[in-house]
Amino acid sequence: MKPSKYGPFDFSGIDERPPLKWPNGAKVALWVVPNIEVFHLDTALPGDNQNRPVGSEKTPMVREWAQRDFGNRVGVWRVMRVLEKHGIRATVALNSDICEHMPSIVHAAGKLGWEFMGHGRTNTHRVNEIPPEEERAMIKTTFDTIERTSGMRPVGWLGPGLQETWNTLDYLLENGCEYVADWVNDDQPYMMNVDGKPLVSLPYSFEINDSAFFWRHKQSVPEWERMVKDALEVLLEEGEISGRVLCISLHPFIIGQAHRIGGLDRCLEHILSHEGVWAATGTEIMQAWLAATGMTDGVLPPEMR
Repeated sequence: MKPSKYGPFDFSGIDERPPLKWPNGAKVALWVVPNIEVFHLDTALPGDNQNRPVGSEKTPMVREWAQRDFGNRVGVWRVMRVLEKHGIRATVALNSDICEHMPSIVHAAGKLGWEFMGHGRTNTHRVNEIPPEEERAMIKTTFDTIERTSGMRPVGWLGPGLQETWNTLDYLLENGCEYVADWVNDDQPYMMNVDGKPLVSLPYSFEINDSAFFWRHKQSVPEWERMVKDALEVLLEEGEISGRVLCISLHPFIIGQAHRIGGLDRCLEHILSHEGVWAATGTEIMQAWLAATGMTDGVLPPEMR
């Protein structure tokens, strides 16, 4: 997309839109997104506050790296059991290097019916931290590798660190991407106009995100549970008029710790005890929104052209 002072979409206040109706009269679409990531031991990593390396760190950063590796060796399997218990099919933000080095995780998630969206090759580097000429190839490799390992080509994308360049959306469209989750500015999906091409933005969460909450803000499990429940209460009330999305973004090396996994279990039990909650994958939410808004033909509406 071309550089601009606002995003590749029109401004739209949520109370100014036609009411959004979810399938079966649901008020809230619950979207659970585990981030399954891999980091390089020979490259400096973010610290406990998740700030990026500043160049003075020395490798190997054993403790920082091992904490993250815990998520793939232990944490993700706990998350799988909890989500299966509650009948939730997650949408994985997947580093494609997981397919190369830890394919058993991908196969296990596939057996649970989880959806995969691209999340770069690794979280060691973000798209705005690699040479510009490498970004297009990296994105293609991510989609190709996930398709080869899982048998399904992703149609969604979450950038590592939710970062993009001016070229990212164009490269995503080249690879068949249909929705992106980097733009955390809404509680409903909306349509992007990427130089005349449609791309749906889905409401990911930087607030109800275990990484931001536990690592950056150093909050407790009971406080996280309270926050999720409070968010649900508001969204259910607003959803009486127009449907909302509640995205719970997870990192297995954080939420998969033995002292935190119970919080996830209790939150999901509470959420699903309410009528009007629809647990869905990213693709299901996108398709339902397109159908509800009459934009299923893959063409931008006239007012956006």
